[in-house]
Amino acid sequence: MKVLIPVKRVIDYNVKVRVKADGSGVDLANVKMSMNPFDELAVEEAIRLKEAGKADEVVVVSIGVKQAQETLRTALAMGADRAILIVAADDVHQDIEPLAVAKLLAAVVKDEEPGLVLCGKQAIDNDMNATGQMLAALLGWSQAMYANKVEVEGDHAVVTREVDGGLQTVKVTLPTVISTDLRLNEPRYASLPNIMKAKKKPLEEKTAADLGVDVAPRLTVVKTAEPAGRAAGIKVGSVDELVAKLKEAGVV
Repeated sequence: MKVLIPVKRVIDYNVKVRVKADGSGVDLANVKMSMNPFDELAVEEAIRLKEAGKADEVVVVSIGVKQAQETLRTALAMGADRAILIVAADDVHQDIEPLAVAKLLAAVVKDEEPGLVLCGKQAIDNDMNATGQMLAALLGWSQAMYANKVEVEGDHAVVTREVDGGLQTVKVTLPTVISTDLRLNEPRYASLPNIMKAKKKPLEEKTAADLGVDVAPRLTVVKTAEPAGRAAGIKVGSVDELVAKLKEAGVV
């Protein structure tokens, strides 16, 4: 079975994001970029499936600017077999919308014919949480979102996911789309020898036009603003005063 993993290049989660002075978006100048953490979980899970003999090949695909090659090389260093880069934008500030990403991934799936697509539940830059669901709908495949445990058994997968009431276990037929949640696994660090090997692994480059998908944006970002600063706290002298203040704030 072949496993396909979409990965996105985003601002590193350790970096403090800065908004442009004109409010037109986030400043990406000289900012460290890395693989979306949820996608990193998906890559790790796919590699574990291969190590367990449940998968034969792990293919990673990224959609965006040419600089996403670095993200793909990271996935290859972790253990993926080959990579596909779909160049869909020239400007690093242009974010490809979920529907366009899903259409591009659907075209890749038709070419690659994987038995499983593992994707992050959302990207930490736009928090859309829509691509996996849209991809499953376009393909007509089953889907299991927000997985914190995945077991592949024959022609189906058993996925455990967190819901409001606790844990829910679902069984889906393959091929399927599964999105990853934080508690699925602990991604491995790429060793130096594997980083060197990753440079020689195949990385195919395509464009959105090659796949016949229009990536023109349908949404317009009106304004981007930093969240308001936290107001200063106050000290209270007694429990009664605390309760009174909470009542004033409408908490109790």
